[in-house]
Amino acid sequence: MPLSKEEVLKGLKKLRELSPKRNFTQTIDLQISLRDFDPKKNENKLKEVVILPHGRGKKASVAAFVDKELVGEARKIYDEVILKDDFKKYAKKRAAKNLVRRHKFFVAQANLMGEVAKSFGRYLGPKGRMPDPKAGAVIPPKKDLLKPLYDKLQKIVRVRVRDQPNINLMVGVESMTDEQLADNVMAVYKVVRSRLPRGEDQIGGVYIKMTMSRSVAL
Repeated sequence: MPLSKEEVLKGLKKLRELSPKRNFTQTIDLQISLRDFDPKKNENKLKEVVILPHGRGKKASVAAFVDKELVGEARKIYDEVILKDDFKKYAKKRAAKNLVRRHKFFVAQANLMGEVAKSFGRYLGPKGRMPDPKAGAVIPPKKDLLKPLYDKLQKIVRVRVRDQPNINLMVGVESMTDEQLADNVMAVYKVVRSRLPRGEDQIGGVYIKMTMSRSVAL
């Protein structure tokens, strides 16, 4: 199905009218249903990274796996820094799972990726949080890359189809303007459309919702 920014703006207006005010800031979620799309087939493995034009609207916690070359600068920027020598502290399942739970994104110094995969892959992988080269999250030991990467990750969402032909992700928060949210929705829609073999013909429906609201069809 085709989708225009004007249709998204109309949907956002309706969503706000239908959604009672809560005592917390709700997220705005985008749902895309796919048709004639079997996610079990290898050719249909859809996994993309989208940079939202206006960001996520809320801070994403980011942790960094680094060695001594980057640790000083990384500690000034990242929410948690895991030094190579500290990997052994996460040998126990509970400690590793708690680390994964604390952060939305993980970045890694490139020469540590093998050890990161060995020590943390079983916990990061199922959550889709392994340092992702597509997002630029695997970096050489250059200090000047750390801050731009952290800022970039604040605008990133992952588009992923798992067992069902559906995509669900956050595109902002209710305190953002409708124009900003519509731009974010269209950014995701265009990436999904471009990755489908038959483009918009394989998009069965597009919906938006708030955390505590019902969905509104676009």
